[in-house]
Amino acid sequence: MKILLGTKQKMTQVFDDTGKVFPATVVTAGPVVVTQVKDTDTDGYSAVQVGFGVRKEKNINKPQKGHFGDLGSFMYNREFRVNGNDEVKKGDTFDVETFEVGDKVTVSATSKGKGNQGVVKRHNFAGGRRSHGNKHSERRPGSIGSTGPQRVLKGLKMMGRMGSDRVTVKNLRVLQIDKDTNTLVISGAIPGRPGTLVEIRG
Repeated sequence: MKILLGTKQKMTQVFDDTGKVFPATVVTAGPVVVTQVKDTDTDGYSAVQVGFGVRKEKNINKPQKGHFGDLGSFMYNREFRVNGNDEVKKGDTFDVETFEVGDKVTVSATSKGKGNQGVVKRHNFAGGRRSHGNKHSERRPGSIGSTGPQRVLKGLKMMGRMGSDRVTVKNLRVLQIDKDTNTLVISGAIPGRPGTLVEIRG
């Protein structure tokens, strides 16, 4: 079982031994502490809850304090589905050495919020033609009606809120690990702004 929580820091580039360059994202990850272990007998499914980060004790409500016990005051608490065969117990700790260089990982995070956007930015519409006689219609969506049912069909691509969605990126690779600074360098781009909570699964 390879799971970890971290925060996105910045993007950079990494060269391998052959001189090939990889775009990469720096993530400050772990250590995380197992706060609860669920199994099929008592909970109906197998999962592990982990805590990450530090929060002032005064800002933690009583149910959370009772749940965490003496394990710590965590900023985040997330649950991961696992196989029932994994031997994990409450209080176990995972850090960046859970992964190895070259491991393929799946990363989930919340993307940047972009507010209310039009169809050109949100859905990559081409917009109207820029020729003579087309006034103020360069970025409009065009007709939204339908000849038959005489209504706007559900799911039609229109303007609206964009971003702030949970995005999962698969098949990324761990390029570097720094135990001293609890840092992972992962190939490719990871959703979100610097400081966004990142879930890493092996």
